[in-house]
Amino acid sequence: MTVEIALRRARVRYGPLEALHGLDLPLPAATVTVLLGRNGSGRTTALRALAGTVPLTAGRVVWGGTDVTRLPAHARARRGLRFVPDLRAVYGTLTVAENLDLAAPGRLDEALAAYPELEPLLDHRAGTLSGGERRMLGLVRAVLSPTDAPARVVLVDEPSLGLSTTVASRTYGLLAALTGPPARAAVVLAEQRVPPGLPPGSVAYELSRGNLVSGGEITWNVNRGAS
Repeated sequence: MTVEIALRRARVRYGPLEALHGLDLPLPAATVTVLLGRNGSGRTTALRALAGTVPLTAGRVVWGGTDVTRLPAHARARRGLRFVPDLRAVYGTLTVAENLDLAAPGRLDEALAAYPELEPLLDHRAGTLSGGERRMLGLVRAVLSPTDAPARVVLVDEPSLGLSTTVASRTYGLLAALTGPPARAAVVLAEQRVPPGLPPGSVAYELSRGNLVSGGEITWNVNRGAS
């Protein structure tokens, strides 16, 4: 597989604590990659390091063969990186309609087709929504990239957080679709377990305490599920 973006011997510290310990994490293009692990495993920090919202204390971020370690988060976003964190993914003081217009200008109908649950909430301020409603609103930024600037890398921290099983299944389908044309994006999901219904060729990496434990293509067993 062609690597789209990667962490190379990446280290991240939060004060005296090191969250990533020289992590090597190659993420293939046009593929769904799942970062597995318990809370504190380094999944979220890995996403933040890729997005540029936390600095590396050592190592590199390489995107398309170019070292982007010093490239700030907003510059990475302009190049086609979409990051949906588990919290603070919406503008709480703006209405749902205003958030959607910022995320996907002129594409309200498409946004509501993805998440029709948001239609009756268009005039509500995002800060008043439930956790699942805010999650859907934040995910629109990832699943509806501008047609003239398609997403190349999509990073989502716990996509199904607060969602019903039905909406979560729809969300995974929307994210998986980004790996196909025209974007052929690298989609990276931080999860505690492998979600069902991922496309063939999806990859999983297990992290523990900031280290890579194992990784490889996801295979499905009818009786046991993903492995």
